[in-house]
Amino acid sequence: MSKTLREELTVRAERAILVAIILPEKAQEFDNLAEIEALAQTAGATMVGSMVQKRMRVDPTYFVGKGKIQELAELVKELSAQVIIFDNDLTPSQIKNIETIVECKVIDRSELILDIFATRAQSKQARLQVELAQLQYTYPRLTHMWGHLERIAGAGGATGAGAVGGIGTRGPGEKQLEIDRRIVRKKIDALKHELKEIDNRKLREIASREDQFKICLVGYTNAGKSTLMNALTEADVYVEDKLFATLDTRTRQWELGKGRSILLSDTVGFVRDLPHHLVESFKATLEEAMNADLLLNVVDASNPQAVNQMKTVKTVLEELGCNEKNIVTVFNKVDRLSSGSYERESVLKVLKQFDPVGISISAATGEGLDLLKERVSWYFHRPAVHLTIDVNCSAGKLIHFLRKRANIHQTEYLDGTARMELSIASNWLGPLRQFANDFKIVESSEPAITEELMAEVK
Repeated sequence: MSKTLREELTVRAERAILVAIILPEKAQEFDNLAEIEALAQTAGATMVGSMVQKRMRVDPTYFVGKGKIQELAELVKELSAQVIIFDNDLTPSQIKNIETIVECKVIDRSELILDIFATRAQSKQARLQVELAQLQYTYPRLTHMWGHLERIAGAGGATGAGAVGGIGTRGPGEKQLEIDRRIVRKKIDALKHELKEIDNRKLREIASREDQFKICLVGYTNAGKSTLMNALTEADVYVEDKLFATLDTRTRQWELGKGRSILLSDTVGFVRDLPHHLVESFKATLEEAMNADLLLNVVDASNPQAVNQMKTVKTVLEELGCNEKNIVTVFNKVDRLSSGSYERESVLKVLKQFDPVGISISAATGEGLDLLKERVSWYFHRPAVHLTIDVNCSAGKLIHFLRKRANIHQTEYLDGTARMELSIASNWLGPLRQFANDFKIVESSEPAITEELMAEVK
């Protein structure tokens, strides 16, 4: 395995073999390599072969079984493959062990996604975020990625004078690995400092919109968020039928009519097993979602993996601390399902089990956009709801939520229960449903609220 192959972590224009193992806990989520193939194509690779193995557990040495590694080595020679892409994350030692057997570059899922982000980043902030994520991913893997790192640098017998320190630095010296680690650490610190300055400007920009109603588009990558933004705001945001077409957050004004306008932001798409370093690096970009008054979760209704994608988005939003946000689910691309057909009805029926009040639309044709505007307008007005509820006194999180979000008029305590009379903005009723087991509605006055949304907290 040559040093140059390992140093070039891109897969552009390379012949690729895709590999995945199916573990019992991931069996239902497996999509027959469809997503990793789409990721590989987005990165510019050409799929020439694939291999899938069911296993009860990961092999600590080769990830897949030893027999499969031999098969993989033969497949590489047969198909003249230049790279093997795993639909899983590998340890540095597993990558090294596999490359030794197959004599071919090996890239795992995280490396592939990082490579895509590197090619898609346009703004200075996005480029810095991707570079930081790449360095953070690479740093613990330095030992196994390049053989030259074990050589002694600056030692009299190992290198020529002047190789690192030259005259005056003779002696035991230090390994090239230690030098490279120090360089990477300095670079990471410098990037974090530069990003912090950009992030502070971004936060000030977001804070300046505090008096405006803010909506953020979130969802799985390639769900049609940018197309929807263009349809609603005529923003002319870049659109492409590929994963991660948009990395930078864009904010535009959306006119609701009758002089009402709101701010609508588009964000980077999510994906299953999104690398942790990318989530951390892009937190500032996702600050729009964290500070929005309402999230529109855009789902590709035509995708066979739509339910699993919705679960992924829910997990990422929880990681970002957005689980208390009010969310409207938007089932997009229904134009790809035959109108009035059994297929369309059955698909939407399954999806609406996940969210019964989700809205079906097509950003491409305009179908359902008027209904979406009506729903958003309702949240924009945010009518206050007056409630009398019995709260379990041991429900500390619920009590904290109510004190922070509601206007509590009166509280009476009786036998471990607090009866609260309060007013709460209707946009907080959705987040309130997570505490459904800790309270009971005694009385309510909701002149402007729909029965569907009230049912969430009854």
